[in-house]
Amino acid sequence: MAGASAIRGSRVGAGPMGESERGDVAARVYVSYWCANGHETRPSFSDETAIEIPSEWDCPRCGFPAGQDRANPPAPSRNEPYKTHLAYVKERRSEEDGEALLDEALAALRKRRGG
Repeated sequence: MAGASAIRGSRVGAGPMGESERGDVAARVYVSYWCANGHETRPSFSDETAIEIPSEWDCPRCGFPAGQDRANPPAPSRNEPYKTHLAYVKERRSEEDGEALLDEALAALRKRRGG
């Protein structure tokens, strides 16, 4: 039998691996979080006392913030729509200011053109 291998059909790491080979499992605590859509998320955290468990967690299904109180989940943050440059200018200036600036710019343009 040429080229036969004693570990044929096996691969590295394929054998059963017990607790003694992997090491002890760290103590975990599971915390439930609910979002505004009613999705429940249960991430696990270390059971150490020095670890601070967050009050909010992002829902992996919808992306909304999720809280530990099922009856009162946190409200999703409101995304402001995209504002154009003109919208920002209108926030800073009144209609009268805009008209005055436009008249001033037109007068300067007419003066440069000689008309």
